[in-house]
Amino acid sequence: MSAPSDRKYLSTHEWHKLNGDTVTLGITNIAADELTDITYVALPKVGEKITAGGRFGEIESVKATSDLYSGVSGTITAVNEELTKNPGLVNTDPFEAGWMVKIKATNAAAEMDKLLAADAYEKQAGH
Repeated sequence: MSAPSDRKYLSTHEWHKLNGDTVTLGITNIAADELTDITYVALPKVGEKITAGGRFGEIESVKATSDLYSGVSGTITAVNEELTKNPGLVNTDPFEAGWMVKIKATNAAAEMDKLLAADAYEKQAGH
């Protein structure tokens, strides 16, 4: 599964999909495959503010625990509550059902321009 071209990426494997001034975030299939079986996802609460380059959560698997980072600043408007019951969605469908948070971005266009395009991300990730 290649990285969808309708998103932008961080080198730390988070994808960002812009829709108006809302950015949906998750992790890529490359990250999910490296983590193997994901057992827990810790996400912020709706209303929390985050900054570009800042940590917004944590993901745990049978192999490791990793921090999650955002490439945009803004306010959390939605959290994927389904991941509380079924964190494995990140493994099985990382680009759709395994989304993590939605952010009302304060400067979406400028911050998204700084992120990696799909081909650049895959090249950097060695795929």
